[in-house]
Amino acid sequence: MKVLVIGSGGREHAICKKLAASPKVSTVYCAKGNEGMQQDGIQLVDIEENNHAALIEFAKKERINWTFVGPETPLMNGIVDDFLAAGLKIFGPTKKAALIEGSKDFAKQLMTTYQIPTAAYQTFTDYEQALCYVEEKGTPIVIKADGLAAGKGVVVAEDMNVATLALKDMLLDGKFSGAEKRVVIEEFLSGEEFSLLAFVSNNKIYPMPIAQDHKRAYEGDKGPNTGGMGAYSPVPQIPESMIEEAVEKVLKPAVQGMRSEEREFTGILYAGLIASEKGVKVIEFNARFGDPETQVVLNRLTSDFAQLIDDLLNNQVPVVEWQKKGYDIGIVIASDGYPEAYQKEIILPDLTKLEEVQVYYAGVKKNKTGNLVSNGGRIYLIEAQGNTLKEAADKAYQQLKAVDTEGTFYRMDIGKKAMKQN
Repeated sequence: MKVLVIGSGGREHAICKKLAASPKVSTVYCAKGNEGMQQDGIQLVDIEENNHAALIEFAKKERINWTFVGPETPLMNGIVDDFLAAGLKIFGPTKKAALIEGSKDFAKQLMTTYQIPTAAYQTFTDYEQALCYVEEKGTPIVIKADGLAAGKGVVVAEDMNVATLALKDMLLDGKFSGAEKRVVIEEFLSGEEFSLLAFVSNNKIYPMPIAQDHKRAYEGDKGPNTGGMGAYSPVPQIPESMIEEAVEKVLKPAVQGMRSEEREFTGILYAGLIASEKGVKVIEFNARFGDPETQVVLNRLTSDFAQLIDDLLNNQVPVVEWQKKGYDIGIVIASDGYPEAYQKEIILPDLTKLEEVQVYYAGVKKNKTGNLVSNGGRIYLIEAQGNTLKEAADKAYQQLKAVDTEGTFYRMDIGKKAMKQN
C-alpha cells in the first residue's frame, strides 16, 4: 500500500512512523510534513494542507490507497468531503461531523441533548453579558473560545482579573483568529483529567488506552495553557470501571447522537474527560488524534496500524490489540518563551544517537547548511517505554541530559503525580 498523511507536526510523525512499520505499506507520504520525518524514511510532499485540489491530484497521480488526516483545521475545511467527492478513500470525519470539535457550543448542545455528562455552561457573544454572568457565578470558572484555537483558547480564570482579560481577548479583541467571537463559559470542575480516544467507523467504537496530557507550560501545572508539554499512557490513578463508564456514557451516546443529527462520525474521536466527584464528565471533544497523546498511545498498539485503518475504510472488522503491561511517556521540548513569542532557528542537537527512546519532530526545518533547526513553539518529543512509569520517565530524562537543549525548555515533572499510584 501507498498511504498519504495530512499534517506537519509530532502527531503526524508518530502516525507516519507507525504506518511505515507495517509490512503492508511500501511508502508513506506526508503533506506537508517536516524535515525531521525524513530520518524515518517518510516522503515529504510540498503541498499545503489547505490546498485540497493539489492533494487530490497528488493522491490520484501516485495511486495512493488511502489518506489519513492528522490536524483539525483541514477537517473543518472539508478535506474529507472533497476527497470522497473525488472518489478517494480518506480516514477522518466530514466537515459536518468535525463540528464536534470546531464549535464548543455545538458540542455542549450535543451533550445536553443526548445526556452526556459535562459541566454546566452558557454561551455568549456579548462582552457585558458574559462579564455579568461570570460575576454572578464567581471564580474559579472556565472560559473557552468557541472555535478552533490550537489548544490555547481555554482559560481557567481563578480570579475576576483573569476572567475579565480572557473575555476582552476573546470577545472584544478576537485574539483567536480561527475562533468566532463567541465564548462558552462553564463551571470549574476539579479532579483528575484524562484523554480517551477511539477509532470510530460504521457506528462502532474501538477504544484506545487512556492517556494524560500536561497542558500548562511550566512544572507544577503553572503558567499558560499550551498545545501540550508531555503525556503518558496508561493512567494508573483512573480505575478500569471509570474507563468503562466513559465508553458507555460518553463515547457511545456521542457517536449515536452524531448519527441521529445526520453528522455520522468516522475517524478518531477524542474525549477530554475529568474524574469528578460526581463521576466522569466531558471537558471537550476533538475530531482527531491528540498531540502529544498520539506519540505515547500509538506506541502501545501491537496490531498492524495500517491494516487496522484499511479494514475500517473497507467496512471490515479490524484487529485492535494493545500492549497490556508497562508505560509510555513523552516529553515535549519547546522553544524558550512558548506559548508566547519564541525564538526560531535554534540549531538542534543530533538526536539519532539517543538510545532506548523515540524522537518525534514537530516544529523543525533544515537551514541552508542542512542542519535541523527549530521552526515552531513545540520542537520535538522524546518518547520512552518502561515497566513502570518512573522507569520510562528516567529513560527519557536521562537521554535529554545527554543533549544540548540551549534555547529550549521542558517540564521535569511529566507523570510525576501518577508515579505514586504506579
